[in-house]
Amino acid sequence: MSATHPDVKAVRHSISRRQLIVGAGATLAGSLLEGCGIAPRNESPGPGLAFAPIRASTDRIIGINVCTRPFRAQGPRLDAEGIGEKTVVHNYGHGGSGWSLSWGSSGIAVEKAMATGEREIAVIGCGALGLTSALLLQRAGVRVTIYAKDLPPNVRSSLATGLWSPDSRICFEEHATPAFKQLWERKARDSFQNYQTQVGLPGEPVEYFDSYYVRGISPVSRFAGSEVRRPRLASLQRELIPDLAPRGRDVAPGTHTFGTRLLRQNTTMMFNIAAYARMLMSDFLSAGGKIEIREFGAPSEFARLPQKTLINATGYGARTLLGDTSVTPWRGRLARVIPQPEIKYGLFYNGVSFVPRREGLVFQLVGADEYHGYDDDSVVPDRAEAELA
Repeated sequence: MSATHPDVKAVRHSISRRQLIVGAGATLAGSLLEGCGIAPRNESPGPGLAFAPIRASTDRIIGINVCTRPFRAQGPRLDAEGIGEKTVVHNYGHGGSGWSLSWGSSGIAVEKAMATGEREIAVIGCGALGLTSALLLQRAGVRVTIYAKDLPPNVRSSLATGLWSPDSRICFEEHATPAFKQLWERKARDSFQNYQTQVGLPGEPVEYFDSYYVRGISPVSRFAGSEVRRPRLASLQRELIPDLAPRGRDVAPGTHTFGTRLLRQNTTMMFNIAAYARMLMSDFLSAGGKIEIREFGAPSEFARLPQKTLINATGYGARTLLGDTSVTPWRGRLARVIPQPEIKYGLFYNGVSFVPRREGLVFQLVGADEYHGYDDDSVVPDRAEAELA
């Protein structure tokens, strides 16, 4: 399902008088242009870091996307069950970690599917988890058919920010048991190793960039005044896989164009999703895979498929398809701006994240509260939300 805004007038209408991009983009854009762009022509940028300016005016917006991440309080579903005469292996509910954990999670799902002994297996869904499940099945010598309502780029995972974030909204902290952590670490490490084989390929499906967090800025919480107490989200990267990313470093004031503010630099892995999804689709089809456009209204309709074993990678769609109310929508929103090949850095400033994707610069409203967008299934850009930024 694509949530790209269909009408130029509507896109412009969704931008507030302060020219906000998806609720806060112009706050970031203005800050980027003023605070971290190249210094004015008549001034020296000073020693150290000087950032190429971003052309982030609202007339350069090429898409406003809203999607619903499939969050489950207890974490992704990876069990197998019998539905009629079919064995269905589930592979969904990854919150904001779908792309990041896709290879590792799909590897586990494939192991369970292969245990049935079937040599023809179906995959339901053609997003990040569906495509990686299908490719891993092919590598195991299985004939695979993908059944899906939509194909990239019209799937929810194509609307993701595209950052390596293997513990983003993965589960509530109370569910991060030792067994859960062990399984999560396996998925994260397996996925990471897969991604290293794709760095530097044509089209740059996977690449690294330096991102900077501006310290000393406290955005206003979108939940200000709320007395609702919510469980903490699990944070696992630093504890379990600190070796998979370079350590960040502080950039001292006076050595960059942000004046007296302290920057924190981190090197981050990024997925250029358009190129990456196209590569996965091409690999699957060139290996003899088949795709059939089909929508399922209920699990009982799986009986019509010739395959006896299925991997269900329907993401948020599992909430309706299976009646799985444990899948909670976690709304995310971003704006894409005409790409600039010279922009090689990212930035987090005042509750907004900027990512230099090749297919379009991405601005995402993160907010000061980690629950921003929780249990919100709206897929329409919200002007009122923009006014709050």
